[in-house]
Amino acid sequence: MAISQIVSWILQVSAAVVLAQTLYFKFSGAPESVWIFTQLHAEPAGRYATGILELAACVLLVVPRTIVAGAALACLLMLGALCAHVFRLGIIVMGDGGLLIGLAVFVFAACAGILFLRREEVLGILKSSKVK
Repeated sequence: MAISQIVSWILQVSAAVVLAQTLYFKFSGAPESVWIFTQLHAEPAGRYATGILELAACVLLVVPRTIVAGAALACLLMLGALCAHVFRLGIIVMGDGGLLIGLAVFVFAACAGILFLRREEVLGILKSSKVK
């Protein structure tokens, strides 16, 4: 196994673990999650939808044929989270010291790294999806 594949797997598992840990808060109605989605005028539907999409990203990140899709989905989700923090919620949410935005940055960076390391696969997918 090449070094890039090992690094990719480390990033994949790390990102999936972080995403999986947040699922409890989204699906249990933890006060932080309820507050966040209330501020975004998306409580509870947005919280549940985000949780479902994050669960999908977790699974896609660890299934070999869907790694690129999982990384792309997670990047998009984290981009949304980062925009929500920067433009609406603030960096610190309910006294978390910036933990939530830090986790979003980590998952985004890890998944961007996965997409970079698997760029040949990404390019292959893009080429095969062109309309002929």
